[in-house]
Order: sequence, then structure tokens, then C-alpha cells
Amino acid sequence: MATILRDWSYQYQWLYDGISRIAALSVGGEARFRQLALQGLTIEPETKVLDLCCGSGQTTQFLVKRSRNVTGLDASPLSLQRAKKNVPEAEYVEAFAEKNPLPNDSFDLVHTSAALHEMEPQQLRQILEQVHRVLKPNGVFTMVDFHAPTNPIFIPGLAIFFWLFETETAWQLIKINLTELLEEIGFEIRHQQFYAGGSLQVIQARKR
Repeated sequence: MATILRDWSYQYQWLYDGISRIAALSVGGEARFRQLALQGLTIEPETKVLDLCCGSGQTTQFLVKRSRNVTGLDASPLSLQRAKKNVPEAEYVEAFAEKNPLPNDSFDLVHTSAALHEMEPQQLRQILEQVHRVLKPNGVFTMVDFHAPTNPIFIPGLAIFFWLFETETAWQLIKINLTELLEEIGFEIRHQQFYAGGSLQVIQARKR
């Protein structure tokens, strides 16, 4: 069932949007969810921002309000087609995140929202290494994604959501200590915060 619902959600924008809105209710709605990882960051009009795995531009739409230099990267031609229509102010690149074609030291900020749980562990490391490469020295990587709940009340809800809409990679992600992995790659953790009973995490890390 998970595969069917996932396929439908990617095929039909209205279904994807509906799932996103329902899932984001636990943190106060989708608009707040999409900006959780941006809280406390200084983003100027000239800040060079990469929205990694940008999808249909759900967070890109907030980034372009703060910066004139936003690039969205995604491997899905359909998602990028939607993103260009939804947020024409950004530039877009079609590529896999682990094979990022963008130049070294080219972004002040790299952001990703609810995408890392789609990746296999080895692929995840490759993506984070690419993030480190394209960030300028002292540039910031910020992300929001799943985490193993710290409040047991949230465990059944997360399990049902994973069963309906996710694959094994989501279960793998919540077993990974992302802060340790980021530090191994060369980041300094600036901030980590949990939401929805610990089932969501926000990490902000600086390139050393």
C-alpha cells in the first residue's frame, strides 16, 4: 500500500499537498513546517541559497521572499516542472543530490526539507559530503526531517504514517545519528531542536 500511495502522491499534486498539510498539523501547519529549519538564520537579498531536493517548491517559495539568489535542485523532472510554475523567481537544476553538479564553495546556505529520509544510508553520506563541498567556508546547512520519537505517544502515529507513505529508508534514517555523521564529514553543529514529540528534528550546521 505504501508504494501505491507514494506513487499517487507524486503523480497528483492535490494528494501530495493534502498529505503535506495533514502531516504538518503537529507543528502548526505547513507554512510553519516549511520554515522550521530557517528559524534564526540571517538570509539577505544577496545570500546564495540552494534548496536541495526542492520538490515542487514548497520551501523555495519562502526562500525567494528573502533572497534573490535561490537555486532549487531536484532529480524529478515532474517536480521541477511544478516548481518552475509555482516559484518562477528561482533558478532550477535537474540532478541527483549525491551527484550535485554545482561548483565548489558556491553557496552561503543549503537547505533541505523532508527529503533525506528517502535516501539509502550510503547515498545519504554522499549527499551530505556534496553539501559540504558546495558550501562556502562557514556556510550553513539546515534541514528538517524525521527522528525517532522521544515521546512514546507519537510512536504509533509515526509508524502508521511510515507504513502508508514511506519505505524502509525512513526507518533507516531514524536510526542514524545525523549530528555525528555531519561532524564526521566536517560540519560544526550549531543547533538541533525536536518537534512533534521528537518525531521531527531540525539541524543547523556550519561548514568548518
